Amino acid sequence: MSLTVAQIIKHVNDSHPDVWAGPQIATTVAFICGFIVLGIGLLRLGWLVEFIPAPAVSGFMTGSALNIVSGQLPGLMGISGFDTRAATYKVFINTLKGLPRTKLDAAFGITGLVSLYAIRWVCDRLAKRYPTKARFFFFMSVFRNAFVIVVLTIASWLYTRHRKGADGKYPIKILQDVPRGFKHLGQPIIDPELVKALAGELPVATIILFLEHIAISKSFGRVNGYKIDPNQELIAIGVTNTIGTLFGAYPATGSFSRSALQSKSGVRSPASGLFSAVVVIVALYGLTPAFFWIPSAALSAVIVHAVADLVASPRQVYSFWRVSPIELVIWVASVLVTVFATIEDGIYTSVAASLALLLIRLARPRGHFLGRVTLHSTAEATSRDVYIPLSPNKFLMNEHVKVYPPSPGVVVYRFEESFLYPNSSLVNDAIVDYAKAHTRRGRDMTGVKSGDRPWNDPGKNNEVEDNAEKPLLHAVVLDFSAVSHLDTTGVQALIDTRTEVERWADHPVEFHFATILSPWIRRALVAGGFGVGTLSTRMHEEIAPVTRYHDQYIADPEHIGPAKNSHEREDDLEAPPNVAQISVRSSSEGTVRSVPNDAAAPMMLPSTPFFHLDVATAVRAAEGGVTRPSSVMETGKV
Repeated sequence: MSLTVAQIIKHVNDSHPDVWAGPQIATTVAFICGFIVLGIGLLRLGWLVEFIPAPAVSGFMTGSALNIVSGQLPGLMGISGFDTRAATYKVFINTLKGLPRTKLDAAFGITGLVSLYAIRWVCDRLAKRYPTKARFFFFMSVFRNAFVIVVLTIASWLYTRHRKGADGKYPIKILQDVPRGFKHLGQPIIDPELVKALAGELPVATIILFLEHIAISKSFGRVNGYKIDPNQELIAIGVTNTIGTLFGAYPATGSFSRSALQSKSGVRSPASGLFSAVVVIVALYGLTPAFFWIPSAALSAVIVHAVADLVASPRQVYSFWRVSPIELVIWVASVLVTVFATIEDGIYTSVAASLALLLIRLARPRGHFLGRVTLHSTAEATSRDVYIPLSPNKFLMNEHVKVYPPSPGVVVYRFEESFLYPNSSLVNDAIVDYAKAHTRRGRDMTGVKSGDRPWNDPGKNNEVEDNAEKPLLHAVVLDFSAVSHLDTTGVQALIDTRTEVERWADHPVEFHFATILSPWIRRALVAGGFGVGTLSTRMHEEIAPVTRYHDQYIADPEHIGPAKNSHEREDDLEAPPNVAQISVRSSSEGTVRSVPNDAAAPMMLPSTPFFHLDVATAVRAAEGGVTRPSSVMETGKV
C-alpha cells in the first residue's frame, strides 16, 4: 500500500507540479478509498473479494515485494542518481550499474540486513532445539527489528554527530527532522481538483486496500481456526481510513508482521490496537529527537527483510502447478507485468486474467455423454447401476472397466456447469452433433433434390447405406446434478435442441431430466414445455423472442404447434398436485389408481413425468419407449 501511495503522489506531482503537498495527497487517498471500502462493507458486497483467487493475490504480492526490494536496494547501498520508482527491472539494472558509486551507507545497510537474518536463523534453530523455550525465542526473533534499529541508530549518532559538512550534509544519509506530535488535526482538506487528478489511481488503491486486508485476515483465520466476515473486515478498514484522516493519517491496511506478532502474543480482540496507539502517541511526542539519527540504510534493510518473506516460495509455486497449471500462468503473468511495468498493471492483469478464466470455464464446460456400469456389492449381494462418461479418464478410473452405452436410440448427457447463456450454444451443438453421429435420419432424403434441401444441410449421397445400422433417436436424458442455475437463453437452447433432433429423427423425441436441484430450474423447464409429458414437434418456438413476428407461421400452417395443456399455463408453473389424492399410472397394468395419504406416492410430481430423481431412473424411463413416459415412477411414503 505504501508503494502504491508513493506512486500516486509521484503521478499527481508530475501532472500538477507544486500544487498539492504529499501529505494532503496521501490523506485524500485514505479518505476516498476508506469511504469506498466502507460503502462496500455496508452494502454487504464483501463477496466481491472472492472473485480474486489465491494465485492472483500471491502473484500480485510477489511482484510487489520484488518491486519494493528493488526500490530499497539503492538506499541500502547508498546509491543515487536514478529514479527508484521506475519499473522493477530498470531499478535493478541501474542499481547494478551504480555499484561503483556505493557509499558508506552500505556498511550500515548490509550490516543491518545480515543481522536481521542471522538473529532470525539463530532463534528458529534454538526454538527447535529447546521446544520448551520456543515462545521466548519467538519474541526474541520478533524484537530483532527494534534491536537492529536501536544499535544502528546509536552507531550513526556516534559516527555522524561531529561530521556535519559545510553544506549541512552528513557522511551518511539519516532521517533527520521528524515533526513532533499531530500536525494536521481536524477536518481533512478534500480538494475536488485533487480528486480529479488522482481519480484514475483510486481503483487500484482501493483493490490493494481491501485485498491485502482480506488476504491477511483469511490467512490468520486458517491458522487460528476462526472464520472471518469479509463485510465486517471491510467496514473496519473503511472506518479506520475514514476517521484516521481527522488526524492526518496515512492509508492503512493489514500487516502480516504485526498480525503475526499479535497472534503469537495471545491477542484475542481488536482492543490491542488501543495499546499500540498509546505507544505510537508516546513515540510521536517523546522520541522524535532520537529518530533524527536513524540511518536511511537501516530502514531500507528492515523493509527489505520484511517484504522478502512475501515472495512466493518455490514450494508454493510448485503447489500452484500441481493443483491448477492454468492458475500458475496467471501467477507468472501477474509477477512479470508487475516487474516489467507497474504494480497497477500487475493488479489489473491478475484480476482481468482471473475473471477471464472464470468466464471461459463457464462458457466452455466439459459435459460428458454417459454410459452404464453395474456395481456389485460382495458383502450384501446387491448391485446397482451408475452412469459415468463413456470414455472415462484413466487417471480417475480403472481403464479396464467396461462402460456400456445406453440402449440404442437413447442419449445420456451430464452437464458440468450451470446452463446459462455463455455455454448454451456449445451444449446445444454437442448434443445435436452427437445425436446425428450416433443415430440415423428418420426420413430418407436421398430422393430429395439438392435445391429443395437447406443449403447448410446438403447431406451425403450414400447417407442411407452409411446409417442403415444406426438406431433412430428416441430419447435424450439430461443429468442436471451440476446445474444450479438455468436462464432464458438456456431454456431456448434446449428448445432449439429439441427442434433440431426431432427434425433429424422425423418424430417426437422424449427429453428426460434427472436430479433437478432447484424449483426455479423446474419452473423454467416447465415454461419451456419440458417435463410435462407432451410429445409434439414444435418448430420455430421461442420462449422469449427478442423480436416478435406476428405472421411467422402464415406461410407454413403445419408448423403451428398445438395449444398448451392446462399444466403449461404461465400462472400454474409451480402448482403442486393435491397430495391427499394423487393419481399414479401403473407400470404393469396401465391403469390409474388413487393413493391415500398413508400409502406409497411418487417422489416426483405426477404433473411432470419426465423429471426424475436420479439418472438411472431417467434412463430406465427413456428406454421404456415413447409410448410409456411414466412407466418408471419413484415412490415414497406420504
